[in-house]
Amino acid sequence: MCAGTEESKMAKLTSGRELIISLGLWLLPLLDRIMIWSAATKEYQVFPNELYSWTTYLADNWTAIRDDAQALMCEPMSIPSLREISVDHEKIAVDDRWRSFFLWGYGIRSDVNCARCPETARVLEHIPGLLTAMYSVMLPGAHVPRHTGPTKAIVTAHMGLIVPREREECRMAIGDQEVVWQEGEIAIFDDMFPHEVWNDTEDHRVILLLHLKRPLRFPGSLVRDALFALLRASPFVRDAVRNIERWHEASLGLRVNHSSQSGALPIRQEISRSHAGAATSIHNVSAKPEQEPASPFGP
Repeated sequence: MCAGTEESKMAKLTSGRELIISLGLWLLPLLDRIMIWSAATKEYQVFPNELYSWTTYLADNWTAIRDDAQALMCEPMSIPSLREISVDHEKIAVDDRWRSFFLWGYGIRSDVNCARCPETARVLEHIPGLLTAMYSVMLPGAHVPRHTGPTKAIVTAHMGLIVPREREECRMAIGDQEVVWQEGEIAIFDDMFPHEVWNDTEDHRVILLLHLKRPLRFPGSLVRDALFALLRASPFVRDAVRNIERWHEASLGLRVNHSSQSGALPIRQEISRSHAGAATSIHNVSAKPEQEPASPFGP
């Protein structure tokens, strides 16, 4: 009887997520047209940093942010993989070599994680329009397939913190441009252009990844803010927040028990069970580089 009840709940959860995804696939292109019409800057694949005054402040504090990241990287496998935090990223986080340590997610602050990175948390308080902030870690051999982001409401920024010695072998293609990270340097781009990432080196790559509100005039600014309010209330964001909390609880247990592996697998299994059968991804992934992405909806 209990098993049947659980299966019924899971089926409802899966169908509910698929319904939200279907609505998003229909609605977001319409909202994006409004936001493109309301854009406060011209269209760029990679934006000039001069358009964003906060870039100077962020770059001035890059060593403090790097030091926080280096403390975490003493145990890189203690940083969860992105697909463990957000199962809706599983089409682009194809294995556990893309890892993420969230500080902010769609305007929701992770107090636990910010406490572990106090200098970074302090700097982030001064970044206007901040939605998401995380250390994005790519282990050796990591690859993120070609995909597009969720919406024109966002711009994405990367700041290099720990960059492989063979820099040219660790790179991102965005549209018809290429970004090669450098420590302390910032690249701001529109992730609605198809992009793909490789770390073809033997070293870890660590960046600070930010999602920020795209500068828009009215009525696009109103549409943008309403969209983010809906996303914060959605299962995609709520589930990710819960998964961060679960990971933190597990990592506390790991430190107490001095075991580097005993807690990670149960967290992965629990998250997988909670979303079993939800096979539809909400990122747009191109299986082949020559193919254009399809429908823009994602967390």
